[in-house]
Amino acid sequence: MRCSYFDAGVCRSCHWLGQAYDDQLARKQERVSQALAAVAPLRWEEPVRSPDEGFRNKAKMVVAGTVEEPTLGILDHAGRGVDLLACGLHAPGLQAALPALRRFVTRAGLTPYSVPERRGELKHVIATESTDGELMVRWVLRSTEAVGRIRKHLPSLREELPVAVASVNLQPEHKAILEGPEEIFLTEREALTMRVNGIDLHLRPHSFFQTNTEVAAALYRHARDLVDAASPTTVWDLYCGVGGFGLHVASPARSVTGVESSKAAVEAAAASAASLGIGGTTWLAGDATSYAFEAGAGKAPDLVVVNPPRRGIGPTLAGWLEASGVGHVVYSSCNVDTLARDLAAMPSLRPVSARLLDMFPNTPHHEVLVLLER
Repeated sequence: MRCSYFDAGVCRSCHWLGQAYDDQLARKQERVSQALAAVAPLRWEEPVRSPDEGFRNKAKMVVAGTVEEPTLGILDHAGRGVDLLACGLHAPGLQAALPALRRFVTRAGLTPYSVPERRGELKHVIATESTDGELMVRWVLRSTEAVGRIRKHLPSLREELPVAVASVNLQPEHKAILEGPEEIFLTEREALTMRVNGIDLHLRPHSFFQTNTEVAAALYRHARDLVDAASPTTVWDLYCGVGGFGLHVASPARSVTGVESSKAAVEAAAASAASLGIGGTTWLAGDATSYAFEAGAGKAPDLVVVNPPRRGIGPTLAGWLEASGVGHVVYSSCNVDTLARDLAAMPSLRPVSARLLDMFPNTPHHEVLVLLER
């Protein structure tokens, strides 16, 4: 991918953009292989490639500048806005939508927040594109002062763009935090439908979903194949999010329990299961580690899927898995270092196979899926 922002030195978020994609992939494979080699020998599957541009389904744009001339992009070292409307990472629908979203800032009279001066209202615009081309657009504001103007002008924006879900998020603090806990919906719909491998996942504003839809689909398919080969009758999907893994591995002869700290996410997973007619699934809001100790005090499941944040599952949950009777674990990780630490804490669960999935081209970031067998 060629990027004028990178060439001009105004944005260096894609650290590896100057490297050929094949070289990037080989470098990541070497990195993750070396990190896990010390834990146990295992078989590496062929890595999953990604397009090196146009793959991001989500645009998280810092808003700066003025009402008349807003910028959507990032901030420089002085806190001034750097406009990145033409960023080549975004999916085509997002690239087409961003100029209209910038014009909307002016039309609705939304004052961009100035970090150096600590004043203004609009901090971020967050847009997500579904596989059907629909959009979820969120305006992150410091207060409700501009909500009325956004409501007034939203119909004109929806004439330009396929906005299915629109909301205002309130984040009043002067901190490097993307969003706050309060969401004000401006549309009847509150969730964006993301169809992955024929399964409709319902994304609400605070729900986590992989930003690379194509590679996420491959991740879920590979996990499903691993689970089907193990033939468990009971599965736990810990850190289940909106149910991507759990819904893919569900079957009539298998019970699946998903656990996630976000109540909105598990409600979305339950809605997906109901709309698809998938029985035998349970979705619970709570802490994954606490659930394992409480529910696993009786009979442990046959297989556990874990998809934790970068910090990994940690020693407590790893210790429970090690001592449990769980026969298989499918571990999806975006941080090979915490993955290696967690695997070392579960010596009775032997890594059998692993696969690199290039969720984040042009950067050193990675996703790895590992199958463990007792």
